[in-house]
Amino acid sequence: MAELLIELLSEEIPARMQARAAADFARILSESLADASLKPESVNAYATPRRIAVVAEGMPTRQPDRQEERRGPRVGAPEKALQGFMGANGLTSIDACEIRTIKGADFYFVVRQIEGQPATAALPDLIAESILAIPWPKSMRWADTERRYVRPLERVSVVFDGAALPGTVDFGGAAGAKAFGAETVGHRFMASGVAVAMTNFKAYKTALENAYVLLDPADRRARIADGLSRIADAAGLRLKSDPALLDEVTGLVEWPVPLAGKIDDAFMDLPAEALTTSMRSHQKYFAFETTDGALAPVFGVVANIESADDGARIVAGNERVLRARLADARFFWDQDRKTPLADRTDALGSVVFHAKLGSVLDRVTRIRKLATALSGQVEGADAAMADRAAALAKADLTTGMVGEFPELQGVMGRYYALAEAEAPEVADAIRDHYAPQGPSDACPSAPISIVTALAEKLDTLAGFFAIDEKPTGSRDPYALRRAALGVIRLALENALALNLRPAFKLAHAGYAALPPGGGDAETVAEDLLQFFADRLKAHLRAEGVPHHHIAAVFALGDEDDLVRIVGRVHALGAFLASEDGGNLLIAFRRAANIVSIEAKKDAVAYEDPVEPALFKQDEERALAEALGPVRTEAAAALAAGRFAEAMSALARLRQPVDAFFEKVTVNVDDAPTRANRLRLLSAIGATMREIADFSEIEG
Repeated sequence: MAELLIELLSEEIPARMQARAAADFARILSESLADASLKPESVNAYATPRRIAVVAEGMPTRQPDRQEERRGPRVGAPEKALQGFMGANGLTSIDACEIRTIKGADFYFVVRQIEGQPATAALPDLIAESILAIPWPKSMRWADTERRYVRPLERVSVVFDGAALPGTVDFGGAAGAKAFGAETVGHRFMASGVAVAMTNFKAYKTALENAYVLLDPADRRARIADGLSRIADAAGLRLKSDPALLDEVTGLVEWPVPLAGKIDDAFMDLPAEALTTSMRSHQKYFAFETTDGALAPVFGVVANIESADDGARIVAGNERVLRARLADARFFWDQDRKTPLADRTDALGSVVFHAKLGSVLDRVTRIRKLATALSGQVEGADAAMADRAAALAKADLTTGMVGEFPELQGVMGRYYALAEAEAPEVADAIRDHYAPQGPSDACPSAPISIVTALAEKLDTLAGFFAIDEKPTGSRDPYALRRAALGVIRLALENALALNLRPAFKLAHAGYAALPPGGGDAETVAEDLLQFFADRLKAHLRAEGVPHHHIAAVFALGDEDDLVRIVGRVHALGAFLASEDGGNLLIAFRRAANIVSIEAKKDAVAYEDPVEPALFKQDEERALAEALGPVRTEAAAALAAGRFAEAMSALARLRQPVDAFFEKVTVNVDDAPTRANRLRLLSAIGATMREIADFSEIEG
């Protein structure tokens, strides 16, 4: 078995594209090798800023021999058909074919034994096609060709079974053909001009490291993290966790050298988020914190080179650049505070929220009304404070700081509100009203923050559903799934009693003048309720809750309080997992099937009350006597939110239901008795449907 090693060396590949491109190349190559009967035992991919490397191990050195068969015309077919088949297959005589019988008819078959090629003959074209097939989010092309690659490709190096593999990949035009080589180069600066021979992956990886290139991104990531941690430990600090930045910087350097610089004290009174965002967004610097969580006047920078002065000049240069960046932040901070947030809201009238849904100022007006109305449903939420928070929530969109760093929207609004002596609850709500924006984002828990965040998300959902801009498949340009999950988390994590249907209608009412075709409140509310059912299934999937349990509760149509729904779903799951619940579900299905079949046959619904006078067996009476109290007790428990108690009441039906099916025959000759027994079976289903729609339960 042999090893195939490929390296594509180019100008710097954007960090965000490296891992995906390496994985795509490995996938495309693996599929092509499998199609060519050269399937390897394993394929691994690696990426640095300048190179993508793939190693396929355990490959055969030649393709296996194979037999190819083609069916021709029937024996006795017209001469023209025979001549056409012979010509298409290079035959001079039809006698070279075999005759086989298929379904009573004889057909000609041409059978060829095809000798497998050596892998070295099949690989060059296969590799070239795989390189050209790599998909890139953005790519470049030469002016006179349509062939594309992410950046100018400098070398293509291919080694198979320890030897160079001849071949070319043709980009056409001025780009021309790139001939395969068997060597690469090391670090652009620290090993400039040093050739690195390629014979096998292990030697190649070691040789690259000797030439100051760490091929494996995991190795570079670990070196950066370890270096920054050592810097933090030496200064008595801790590194501020930022996995996304660590991943990005890993893709910017081939030989990472972590260094530490100092932030001028003159900038340390800026909001910490402004400092860290300025460092992170523009310069890719890491932040450090003191043991009490305060931002430390130190930053981490990862160089791509070792220097004779241990990085002193590199650090000095980065400190100089950072001073300029933070001076800009200082300017925005000082200028923004000259205009109060309340005076900025009118400017939101010129900012379009959506062409069909008005301006951001219109949106603020709607959110204010909605927040005020919702405040009565959140314990501790003052209506006046909720209105004030909603009125100022979007004002920081017009500030210079947010214009420069959009990710600080809400965050800077809080700082500006505090500087203007707004109530801390209002300031916090301005910051929190976008949250939660993802599964790892903290969920607001303060009453005013909850109300404002709910109003913001409900307004978004009602508006876009009203103009039929709903998510489809993987497409969700307005992040409506995220907004719905935000509402779900706000309700569940704060045990908030919120009825969704009236909340949706309340949000829809804010859109007084929808464009033609805008959905009516009832339709929008029902569509959103189904949308939330789907989102709730996704949210609870991590807990192992089956989606059909949620569907069984939503199907009743009388429950739209998320906290109650989830409580009911969990109680239903526990009930179905019990012996009583499992057996009762079987009985429910049996009863429902019998009633459905007989009702269809008789064209009768069998929903009328049962008549005790028609009972002929004790098991009928016992079941009928059990149904009434169970239904009453379950309804009372449900109304009080005691869902486990409601399920327990339902469990008491198991014994009389089992006895009924064991002793009682439903389809008897006596028509009144038969009808009465069918009505009794229907009553079982009606009683159980008070709890959940058990017909939705799968399995």
